Amino acid sequence: MLRLNLSHKASKFLKKLPSKQAQQIALKIQQLRQDPYPQDSIKLKGFPFRRADLGEYRIIYYIQADILEILIIGKRNDDEVYKQLKRQF
Repeated sequence: MLRLNLSHKASKFLKKLPSKQAQQIALKIQQLRQDPYPQDSIKLKGFPFRRADLGEYRIIYYIQADILEILIIGKRNDDEVYKQLKRQF
């Protein structure tokens, strides 16, 4: 199983969520630790990152050696996730 590294931005977003949604995202992150390339993940064009969807949320992540790096978690129907990604990288 991969080790987990949650960015400050992703951690901050999770803390603001209601507990039900936060638990669902935490479960998805655990699944990504076991299988970082599930069928529902997509490689993002122009970036070395992948995207996984969970309900109305998106998780932007990448694998570095044996670490799952979660960069951003955000609303699925909002392009703000991608704007944040472009600002960071």
